[in-house]
Amino acid sequence: MLLAVLAGLVTGVLSGFGIGGGSLLMLYLTLFAGFAQQAAAGTNLLYFLACAPAALVSHIKNGLVEKRAVVLCVLAGLPVSVLASLLADAADLSLVRRLFGVLLLYIGVKELRAKPPKDTKP
Repeated sequence: MLLAVLAGLVTGVLSGFGIGGGSLLMLYLTLFAGFAQQAAAGTNLLYFLACAPAALVSHIKNGLVEKRAVVLCVLAGLPVSVLASLLADAADLSLVRRLFGVLLLYIGVKELRAKPPKDTKP
């Protein structure tokens, strides 16, 4: 129980910083807590709904949210989310797991190879 609380706390903090706590939560749920992939994904979505509003409020206060981008993301994200959930439900579970693993590896390599932002101060 303590490990589950600790995993939730750590992934929540990382999610707030935009580091990908949800991906880490998925790994914890499937590898250590014994959740099926679909149950872990559903739990991750519920978890995101609880964490995202606090992060969004903080980003809005800091002027980091572009309204036009939000509108475009919502308009594109809603139909794509429905389509992706239908495809995932119809797909073989082992394929979904492998694709998710490949996605995590790709993101990890991309982040490791990312160059630090240039200092824009004069």
